Amino acid sequence: MNLSHNHRNLAIMSALVFGILSTYIAIMPANQMQKVTHLPGQNDLTYKQKQGLKVYVAENCMACHTQQVRSIEMDKTWGKRPSIPSDYYWSKKRMDVWRQSPSLLGSERTGPDLTSIGDRQPGVEWHLLHLYNPRLVVPESIMPAYSWYFQEKHKASVRKGEYIVNVPVKYLSDTNNVVIANKEVLYLVEYLTSLKQPSFAAPDVAFIEFQKQRKKKKGGNLNGKELYTNYCASCHQPDGTGVAGAFPPLKGSPIVNDDDYQKMVRIILEGYDARDEYAQMPPFMEQLTDEEIAAIVNHERSSWGNNASKIDAEKVKSVRSFIENLK
Repeated sequence: MNLSHNHRNLAIMSALVFGILSTYIAIMPANQMQKVTHLPGQNDLTYKQKQGLKVYVAENCMACHTQQVRSIEMDKTWGKRPSIPSDYYWSKKRMDVWRQSPSLLGSERTGPDLTSIGDRQPGVEWHLLHLYNPRLVVPESIMPAYSWYFQEKHKASVRKGEYIVNVPVKYLSDTNNVVIANKEVLYLVEYLTSLKQPSFAAPDVAFIEFQKQRKKKKGGNLNGKELYTNYCASCHQPDGTGVAGAFPPLKGSPIVNDDDYQKMVRIILEGYDARDEYAQMPPFMEQLTDEEIAAIVNHERSSWGNNASKIDAEKVKSVRSFIENLK
């Protein structure tokens, strides 16, 4: 095909190449981004919080604030754990059929990270004062004041339902005036106070009781399903399907069904953090015995349609010894 002399074929080939590249570079990744589900116990944004998110985006707060906790020591102050795709489930919903929701990750921390600002600063009044004049609550702040979201008016003209912000009198033009917050800034504060990093690893009373009971049991009486429920199901789910954007599925997993059990055992013992689309799995080297790990592995390899050979505690022990010898 001589494309240099046949303009029709050149146009067709160019369109074809453009279509293929667009599919692989833009369409497929965008579609994969939608395949993220919320974390267990993660609530949807309310109407007011969604409106506040729109204000947050309109003011381009992402230019100075991040919403991402990285897997490094210095980021521990911003959240309980590194951020994962499911943390952004509600903000990744499309604005409409034509527009994708903007990214909230941010790339610069001129101001602090806001991943868990709702836990660090839960007070509505603090946020309103901070937005009215940041120096009122953080003297060294370089954040600009968002005064256009507030109105100073005489006390006598305040209407029922209007939110009065407790601004110090010296910042008012008249001692008989008050500052009123408009609905947009109240929505923004609703959104900011909702930013609390979901936790999926906190032990409950039932789990603590289970810990006590399991210490009384001998290796031969271990129940793999019970161990899985208490150590693994909160992330990988009781049916082994996992959570998209957070925890990989064990149902049908090639690692779980592999005849070579060593990789699976090493993941449980050492933890795993090699896939960006999933959260980091903590190690269970200290928490679980060889017998308990064998029981969990056997449950996972024989449930939800999985069909792999069972292992015993001696095999887990050999993998544990191999890891310890590497140190």
